[in-house]
Amino acid sequence: MNKTIDEYLDALKNEMKDTDPAVVQDALADAREHLSAALAVVRDTSPETSKVDALGKIIEEYGSPEETASAYREVERRTSPALNQAIKPRSLLGRFFGVYTDPRAWGALLYMFIAFVTGIFYFSWAVTGVSVSVSFLIFIFGFPIALLFLLSVRGLALLEGRLVEALLGVRMPRRPLFSHQEMKWFDRLKALLTDKATWLMLVYMVLQFVLGIVYFVLIVTVFSLSVSLIAIPIMQEWLGQGAIYVTNVRYFFPTWSYPLLVLGGILLWTTFMNMAQGIGKLHGKLAKGLLVSE
Repeated sequence: MNKTIDEYLDALKNEMKDTDPAVVQDALADAREHLSAALAVVRDTSPETSKVDALGKIIEEYGSPEETASAYREVERRTSPALNQAIKPRSLLGRFFGVYTDPRAWGALLYMFIAFVTGIFYFSWAVTGVSVSVSFLIFIFGFPIALLFLLSVRGLALLEGRLVEALLGVRMPRRPLFSHQEMKWFDRLKALLTDKATWLMLVYMVLQFVLGIVYFVLIVTVFSLSVSLIAIPIMQEWLGQGAIYVTNVRYFFPTWSYPLLVLGGILLWTTFMNMAQGIGKLHGKLAKGLLVSE
């Protein structure tokens, strides 16, 4: 019998040791929130009931760690991210050009583009928040400011996880990390500062800035080059404009090279789409490693 909430959570975590870490985090957050709230209600309504007896009744209604773990695994099996269910063609050529029909590739491409915007915002928020919090810690009102900033980091990490799951198909936490509402604000600040997950989230926000710029430059560069190669025949034949302009002289590609140029543009963009799909997988692993609490 579990005599404390922490013992129940340890048992639940042990039962789900082979389950996706994001699912485990959701299960632990839900269990801690439900048990803590239910225990607080029982202690208010029936103060004569011991904490152990009250918790035993609550767990009996909520479910044992084995039952809870089984229920979460079953729900996860039925609601796994849809993007992970795509099936690749068997042939190498089919896989290469089939990227255009793969939602994971388009999702990764869209995420790479969005990451430029989110990366700038995350970096600005992290740098500003850390600077302001550290500067104001010499005053008493600096501690609440630091607490609000760290809580906002948790919130942004949850939103980023939802974005990663929606576009990259990687299972991410769907519940915020539980925080004791009855704790004093200074104790909550101390808990956030000593929690490794908080600092990993800040590291991710800084990395997102760098990666977002790299992703954006790759997309713009490859897309521009691909479109330029495909558009060369149109520029030369319909507009009479040479493809290369150097020192007031325009150079024209020969007509026989048109099919090769168009094919090169298509192959370049198709190759990049396949690369984007791989980048999406790697970024999903990075997000899971930094944003999912153990």
